[in-house]
Amino acid sequence: MAVNSLLLGWMSRPAPRNNVTGGLVSAAAAIPLAMGYGMFAFIALGNEYFPDGALAGLLSAVVVGIVCVLLGDKSAYVYAPRVTTTFFIGILLYGLAHSDLAVLKSGGLPLVIAAIFSIILLGGVFQALFGLARLGAVIKLIPQPVMSGFQNAAALLLFLVQLANVFGFDKSTPFTQALKDVMHARPLSILIAAVAIAAMWNSRRFLPKVPPLLVGLAAGTVLYYALGLAGLGTHLGPTIGSVPFNSFKLPNFPHFLDLARAPGVLSLVPTIVAGALALAIIASIDAFLCARLLAKPGDPKIDGDRLLLRLGVANTLAAGLGGITGGLNVGPSRDNREFGGRTPKSAMVNAAVLLVTLVLLFPVLSYLPCVALSAVIMVLAIEHIDPWTVQLAKRAVLRSASRKAMLDLAVIVLVAVLSVAVDIVLAVLLGVAIAALLFLVRMSRSVIRRSYRCTGVRSRRARPVPEMEALARSGSRILAFELQGALFFGSVEKLAGEIAAQSAQDTRDVILDLRRITEIDSTGARILLDINTELGTRGIRLLLSAAQPSEPAAQQLAESGVLDAIGKDRVFRDLDRAIEWAEDDLLSAESGAAPAQVELPLAETSLVAGFSAQEVATVEKHVERTVYEAGRVIFREGDPGSELYIVARGSASAYLRPASGGDLRLVTFAQGTVFGELAILDAGPRSATVSTEGELVCYVLSGNDFASLSSKSPAVAIKVLANLGRQLSLRLRDANRTIQQLEA
Repeated sequence: MAVNSLLLGWMSRPAPRNNVTGGLVSAAAAIPLAMGYGMFAFIALGNEYFPDGALAGLLSAVVVGIVCVLLGDKSAYVYAPRVTTTFFIGILLYGLAHSDLAVLKSGGLPLVIAAIFSIILLGGVFQALFGLARLGAVIKLIPQPVMSGFQNAAALLLFLVQLANVFGFDKSTPFTQALKDVMHARPLSILIAAVAIAAMWNSRRFLPKVPPLLVGLAAGTVLYYALGLAGLGTHLGPTIGSVPFNSFKLPNFPHFLDLARAPGVLSLVPTIVAGALALAIIASIDAFLCARLLAKPGDPKIDGDRLLLRLGVANTLAAGLGGITGGLNVGPSRDNREFGGRTPKSAMVNAAVLLVTLVLLFPVLSYLPCVALSAVIMVLAIEHIDPWTVQLAKRAVLRSASRKAMLDLAVIVLVAVLSVAVDIVLAVLLGVAIAALLFLVRMSRSVIRRSYRCTGVRSRRARPVPEMEALARSGSRILAFELQGALFFGSVEKLAGEIAAQSAQDTRDVILDLRRITEIDSTGARILLDINTELGTRGIRLLLSAAQPSEPAAQQLAESGVLDAIGKDRVFRDLDRAIEWAEDDLLSAESGAAPAQVELPLAETSLVAGFSAQEVATVEKHVERTVYEAGRVIFREGDPGSELYIVARGSASAYLRPASGGDLRLVTFAQGTVFGELAILDAGPRSATVSTEGELVCYVLSGNDFASLSSKSPAVAIKVLANLGRQLSLRLRDANRTIQQLEA
């Protein structure tokens, strides 16, 4: 057995070859991606900085990958620059390059580069602090429409900025200008882009084991150089390394000291701090989104705070070495898993390959055509469009979207437009503000899930026919409100107004069901006290259904003093018991006295309703008076049974024991009612457990005694069966009325 266990354990471990294969394949996909995103981040500086951006992207992928594994990442995730963060870095770099600040104008481009890397470095510090301060849960609360709008803006801009390369222009051109100059586009360059896009899009059909990005990039590169060898090189766009390799303007170690010594640098501090904080927030949210996308059923749950700490430390170190912000790389991570990578070893293989590429092979990669790289990035940009936004847009077009969905779509569009056209930080902040405002509007809506009079809706207490008829006449004096959501100033004010309006009709008791209430603030509790006081002045009692004392709503009510003010005798653990109390109170008020606790003679019970004295006497000969102490279980669910019970004094309740635990009360049998009659009718097992609530006195009719009654007095037995049928019919009609009212 021990040998078998060892063999099974060894066989269940990922083979070293699989980790190597996964790391190699994912590295092949990550290299062009890291280079392309790095170029995207530095596009504001022009074509001559494409090699610098590609170098920064590769460096980021190497450093972040290695550091995250060394800091305890147990997954096989691959790290690299992300479209959302590179988009933001590109916007910040453009703003710094065109800033009117004297310190940047006097220092020129070297200080601009130092400033952007200062932002990247400080952003890493902030991200690490988020993890240390355990702010992961707070960051996740940023509304989904805001993040979707930002993600869509990044995807759109990532697509548009590739147009200049796809059109074959020799130097970097803003996409707005590229669209104006489309007539000057090089047809062969567009052809190469189309071939690369088509190859990447359809690669799964022909080469399912090769990452689509590599297929598209290879197709575009081969066609580019084939056309060049055919003498058409002048009709093609540039390569990444068109500028000589030794003319890089970006040093590996940014000149932070030069920036610190620059005159007037303090005027730049707010820009650096604000940009770094926004970058850290965006990178953190993106990390959580990617972690969710990469998670598979059965995977260990990712500790969000540790993830932020690892990424923050890695991004800080990467910025110091000349890299940009990195994060979880979805595509290569999936490739790694698909080709057998299951442990951090595959991630280290990936990082090692990128390191070799960075140190030894980068000059070779500088010969990649810009058009081929831009074409595959266009496909990635399309794939980065938020799927939820697409679903909302489809529903809006088909006019099947709800009002909430339309508002979410409006926030997404607003954030996306502002991100591209105005300012990304402003867009995110404004989007959060709008989403928070919409949240408050939704929260201020009525918390009333359902309200009704208890004419049709009854408690689960089975009562004699006269009491049921009385409740049918006067049950409307009991008013019930089922509530949901949060009780705070706005929502409770609306609730108070609704209670005042509906209780203007003849009302004796108002019941508030708080089981679905998630939060009660101090203002909400105060208004509940005011509602109780106002109802009390009109002779109306307020009853509360507050679930278990350990539930949040019950705890908050207790802490605020609401339970003491209302009275614990008017606070119930479920709505059914609250309605039962109100019914008893109503019946007591209408009869003018409390329900008598004297023992009912058999003649006054429902089993023999309408019988003559002689017929009652006949039945009495076949029943046995039995007394049960309080808390006694009369029979259990599933037990065989052949007796029915007529309650003469006290009450008993029927329960089910659901799989989730606890007891579910089905019905309570009051004086004069019958239970256990199914045993007489079908002789099947007991369908529920019945126990006494206090001392119980019953008249018991066994199956044998009923058989004796049937043989000696068949007419009386038929009348007994008729009354049992009437009781069952009344219960069924009552249940139907309740279902109809609750569904309405």
